[in-house]
Amino acid sequence: MVGGPILAGVVGWPIEHSLSPLIHTTWAARASVDGYYIPFAIPPTYAEFARAMDSLIALGFKGVNVTLPHKEHALRYATSASKTAKKARAANMLTFKEQGAYAENSDVEGFFNVLKECFGQPARNGAALILGAGGAARGVVIALRDYGFSDLHIANRTREKAETMASEFDLTVVDWESRNVVIPHTDLLINTTSLGMTGQPSLDVETKNLKPNTVVTDVVYAPLDTPLLKAARQRGCTTADGLSMLMHQAAPGFRTWFDVEAMVDNDLREALVSELARRAR
Repeated sequence: MVGGPILAGVVGWPIEHSLSPLIHTTWAARASVDGYYIPFAIPPTYAEFARAMDSLIALGFKGVNVTLPHKEHALRYATSASKTAKKARAANMLTFKEQGAYAENSDVEGFFNVLKECFGQPARNGAALILGAGGAARGVVIALRDYGFSDLHIANRTREKAETMASEFDLTVVDWESRNVVIPHTDLLINTTSLGMTGQPSLDVETKNLKPNTVVTDVVYAPLDTPLLKAARQRGCTTADGLSMLMHQAAPGFRTWFDVEAMVDNDLREALVSELARRAR
């Protein structure tokens, strides 16, 4: 593919819901880049994932973003990995080099930038409550530590998963049934679960106990304005929706593979909001 268009993509199972192709296509058009960003549905086994990566490398792809259920597969497949990906035990980005695939976790940078937008200056001894203990939560926890949050609590419907993360990252485990007890004492509330997503059960959180200066974020972006975010704003809280992290985590891959700047701005957000509205019709 020497001299041809730049090729990159996103892999997952399923993948048709992904907004990543629109994000990268928008950036490529802005920069007049000769390139394509293609979604691939890869069945959820490591063997299928590895076979697909081998094929994409043979076709000359620069790299791929990786979403569920392949983030752990990506780290296993990689020849080398960033410290962040190793610490998160998952990768959402593979860059294909002559010496092999290099794994990174841009979820950390993505959420770090969301924190910068919400708080400005790094936090000092802030308290945060993370709901959920999956792959997204790992990236969130690392970003929180990097940003200066020292008092981190985690609540998950399966306590065992929360305890596993707590032992790795020095977190305080809160029983799922007791999550509302912690809310009045938090400076930041993050939902990393699928609760509140279209087609999923609701997220039962007592937002009446939120402090008005608490920041509330949700990784869900369908619906974009989740019940959690609506209720938090009624309390006077600053909120950040799922598109914020999605856009910021996409930027490192685009910069790496297409070798041009990736601007996260209102024009990009409006394009994504319009696409979500189109899908909802």
